[in-house]
Amino acid sequence: MAGAFDLTAELAVDEKRFTDAYEVVDKLAGGVLGEGTYGKVYKAIVRRTGETVAIKEMKPEASSEEGVPSTAIREIALLKELSHRNVVKLLDVFCKPSKLMLVFEFLTSDLRKHMKSLGGRLMPGQVRDFAFQLILGLEFCHANRVIHRDLKPANLLIDATGTLLKIADFGLARAFSLPVPAYTHEVVTVWYRPLEILLGGKLYSLPVDMWSTGCIIGEMASGGPLFPGDSEVDTIFKIFQKLGTATEAQWPGLAELPDFKPTFPKWPTKPWTAIRNIAAQVGSEGTDLLSKLLKYNPRDRLSARQSLRHAYFAAVDKVKFLN
Repeated sequence: MAGAFDLTAELAVDEKRFTDAYEVVDKLAGGVLGEGTYGKVYKAIVRRTGETVAIKEMKPEASSEEGVPSTAIREIALLKELSHRNVVKLLDVFCKPSKLMLVFEFLTSDLRKHMKSLGGRLMPGQVRDFAFQLILGLEFCHANRVIHRDLKPANLLIDATGTLLKIADFGLARAFSLPVPAYTHEVVTVWYRPLEILLGGKLYSLPVDMWSTGCIIGEMASGGPLFPGDSEVDTIFKIFQKLGTATEAQWPGLAELPDFKPTFPKWPTKPWTAIRNIAAQVGSEGTDLLSKLLKYNPRDRLSARQSLRHAYFAAVDKVKFLN
C-alpha cells in the first residue's frame, strides 16, 4: 500500500508542477488551435517566461486499457529522438492513467490555413522553399528510421513569418527496421495516400512519405489537392485520370495487389500543363520532380536525399535553411 500511496503522491506533485507551469489561453478567445482523432490542441503560456506553447490533450476515450493511447506513446518516443529545424519540438510531457498532455513549440498556422489566407495558391518561390524544407525535415526523419505516414498540409506547421515549415503530428509515425514488416493499411489521409496502400498492399516503407510529398507540392502549386477522392476507389480513379492508369509494365507485381482490378478504366497520362496549370508554377524542373515523386512503383520514387539534390532546388538559398 505504501508503494501505491507514494505513486499517487508523486503523480499529484507532477500534475501540480505541470498546471503551475502553463496557463491555457481562454478557449473562447481562440485557445483551441485544433481537434483531431485523438484529442484537442490548446494555446498556452509558460508562466515563468511568457512564451507561447501548444498543448495537445489526448482524449480519454481514445485511450487503451492502461489509459494512454498507443499513438501518443509512439509520438512521444519518436519526437524525443528527433531534433531538427524542420520538425516540431516536443518540450514537455505530463502523463497519468486518465490524462496525457504533450507540450510543443507554438507555430501560428499550418500549411492548409496559410494557403487559404493567401487565396489558395502560393508564389513559385514559396512553393520551392516550403518543398525544400519539407523534404529536409523528412530526410532527417528517414535517416533516423522514422516513417511519418500521415503527411498532409494540416500537419505541416508554419511560423509567424510565413517562411519556416515544420513537420508535426507524428501520431501515425513509426520507427522502421529491416526487413520492413507488414504495417497497418489505415495510414495516410486518403488524398495523400500512395497507390500501393490504396490497392491494399501491406508491405510499404519510406516511399509512402515521398508520394505524399509530391501530392503536397502539387497542391501548393495549384491551390487545391491533386487527388481529392471521396473514397479509396474514387481517389484511385482521380490518380489514374491525371497520371494515367497504372500498368504491369510500369510496376511489376501490380496485378498481385489485393485491390487491383484488371477492369479498371484505362485513362491516358495527362501532361502537367493540363493539370491545374502546375507547370506554369514550378517550371520544367518542378514537374520533373513531381513525376519522380509520383511514380507508381515505390522502388522508382526519389528518396528524400535524392530529392534534395534535384535541379528544382538549385535556386534555393540553402545556407538560409541549413543553418
